[in-house]
Amino acid sequence: MAKFFDRYTYRVTWSEEDQEYVAMCAEFPSLSWLDETQEGALSGIRSLVIECLGDMKENGESIPAAMATKKYSGKFMVRVPPETHRHLAIEAAEAGVSLNRLVASRLH
Repeated sequence: MAKFFDRYTYRVTWSEEDQEYVAMCAEFPSLSWLDETQEGALSGIRSLVIECLGDMKENGESIPAAMATKKYSGKFMVRVPPETHRHLAIEAAEAGVSLNRLVASRLH
């Protein structure tokens, strides 16, 4: 089971509201762990994920794939208001680049 949880995406940030570090796992968005230290928060969320994986396996539930192991095409559709589309198309034309290149440069 370690091969699954080691590849998951973990994040530790400071919670001003809780006055502690909060750790989360992107593949399990409903889980979090608070601790006084970053290391403790990370250790706590990893233990919680392992426990959750054990429960899921025991109950025959499907285990979420790690984001790091998924393949991404590099394509996704974004819907914007027609006015925004027009504005961006004009801006791209004025800059001499494709609309795709203009939008991609803004996402970095």
